[in-house]
Amino acid sequence: MSFPYTKRYLFETELADVLKNFPVAAILGPRQCGKSTLARHILSKRKKTIYLDAEKPSDVKKLQEPELFFQLHRNELICIDEIQHLPDIFKVLRSVIDERGTNGQFLLLGSASPELLRQSSETLAGRIVYLELSPFLFQEIKNKKSVATHFAETEVTKYWMRGGFPRSFLATDEANSIKWRKNFIKTFLEKDIPQLGINIPAATLQRLWTICAHHHGQLINTSQFGGSLGLSHTTIRHYLELLSQTFVIRILPPYYANIKKRIVKTPKIYIRDSGLLHSLLSIETMDDLMGHPIFGFSWEGMVVENILAMMRSWEAGFYRTATGVEIDLVLTKGRKKIAVECKASPAPEITKGFWLAMDDIKPTEAWVIAPVNEVYPLKKNVTVAPLEYFLNYCSKL
Repeated sequence: MSFPYTKRYLFETELADVLKNFPVAAILGPRQCGKSTLARHILSKRKKTIYLDAEKPSDVKKLQEPELFFQLHRNELICIDEIQHLPDIFKVLRSVIDERGTNGQFLLLGSASPELLRQSSETLAGRIVYLELSPFLFQEIKNKKSVATHFAETEVTKYWMRGGFPRSFLATDEANSIKWRKNFIKTFLEKDIPQLGINIPAATLQRLWTICAHHHGQLINTSQFGGSLGLSHTTIRHYLELLSQTFVIRILPPYYANIKKRIVKTPKIYIRDSGLLHSLLSIETMDDLMGHPIFGFSWEGMVVENILAMMRSWEAGFYRTATGVEIDLVLTKGRKKIAVECKASPAPEITKGFWLAMDDIKPTEAWVIAPVNEVYPLKKNVTVAPLEYFLNYCSKL
């Protein structure tokens, strides 16, 4: 089933700017998040382009003699999809790029971080800019007409339940969305990870991923994770790094404030897509979610992921002391510091710990993001707002 193109407004302008000013642009992100669709949309606006898929044998065959192929298409923007399957091609790209000396030569798409792509970071240093494409952000889908599901929903509820992967969010009904996500998890573990040259049993990695889902929004405890799987904490740390570098989990560092308090130094963990989180935990309806201990953490993760995608040039972390004083997200840039608290209730209750944390870190402003219908102040520089309002605000910073 094909879907109409959804404008990726946050990424389209940035990608066009990179192609204008650098020889190579690389779009990285999880499988099925829309990289190929975005690339084809960009290519459709140009006259001289060529698209190759490294998972398509006929396209790979064209690159048996890459120097000759690139010479033949020297005046075209060449897009290579799933570049992680062609690690040896980066050395060839370097010589071709330097010989031409122009910008906008190559557009590379990959489903792994630069670290897992191995050679690209060193070989193309100074010639390549990496852009991370997430699944749909809420700002990108909030006006999309959708087929109603079996539970009463608002736009944000549907997005929260299904997540942002295009084929999950745009599925004709809830059952097909769930089916797609389950298949994505299976394919990721059994096909995508081995194709990166990583030899980890799929069952082991799925159990770890599920453990991560149960601890979504909480501190990482590698010893506890390892004890559940019969693995050392160093092995767990390595596996978590792998899941992070393939864009399915986020490891959020603590915010280190220069105050005389014992601050938690352990990072927190999130499943990056709320739809995948719910599938890993067998949560299929809003009723299931509301009755699950992950409910508040699920909302927090969705909010955090959207904010971090919008504010990529800001430093991000969470604040927590040994006594439990906490703020979910602290964003810093220069002298500006924004504190964000996530509440899954339409009538959010602010705890004493939030105000104590505010006294500790002294942000320039603070926001409480909740499923509310209007914006209202709690006190000076502290505002309660719906997700859409805050994301609009972020886009102007």
